[in-house]
Amino acid sequence: MELIAEYFLYFIIYSFLGWTMEVICKLVELKKFVNRGFLIGPICPIYGYGVLAIVLIIGSFKGDLLAVFLKSILVCSILEYLTSYLMEKIFKARWWDYSNKKFNLNGRICLETMIPFGILGCTVIYILHPIIVNLVNIINPKLTILIAIILFIIYILDNVFSFLILSKIGKYIKFSKKDNTEAIKKSIDKWLLSNSVFYRRLKNAYPNFVINIKKFNNNIKEQQKKWMKQEKLRKIKLKEKNKKGRK
Repeated sequence: MELIAEYFLYFIIYSFLGWTMEVICKLVELKKFVNRGFLIGPICPIYGYGVLAIVLIIGSFKGDLLAVFLKSILVCSILEYLTSYLMEKIFKARWWDYSNKKFNLNGRICLETMIPFGILGCTVIYILHPIIVNLVNIINPKLTILIAIILFIIYILDNVFSFLILSKIGKYIKFSKKDNTEAIKKSIDKWLLSNSVFYRRLKNAYPNFVINIKKFNNNIKEQQKKWMKQEKLRKIKLKEKNKKGRK
């Protein structure tokens, strides 16, 4: 139980550090604070999962710097690709897109992000993780478990609430009657900004999310056809009713 609690704390710490790094990058780029990440709280879980994967899979190869660097790239790239793919499948929108970058794979990962993954992996293995382990070990084991339980409950609640928000956005995209990417994006932007602070936070965190319109065009056209058929039937019934009324 104590070991699980420790690793969960590692996960939360690295998720928070990842969020901090993202916020700082956006602060430099946009000159304003942007609460990054899918969740409401100040964490980006993809960094937590990525670092834990690096520590557990690559930690035993400390003696080979090149191996750590290359395997960090591999692990993080697979994680980023799968996260992008699953998010798109579940919520019908692409939340980052590298299609305009050189040497990209389906717009989900690219060489420009892979190199930093390798550098970050080496930093974690050789510098950061030993420090984090020592800091966590200072805490009393019982207190470690208590803190981990509290943070876990908060984390689950945040995931549930954020999932509901993203699901609503996905439903809105699916049943939109617009028939092109830009029009749908503008409609969703307007909808996001007109809803609660949580929707606006998501829009600010991912201002350039890409809607997977290719997969939705058929569904949208089907919705349009159904609507047109219903409208046509309604007009026919209305005419028949008017004719009967005249008789």
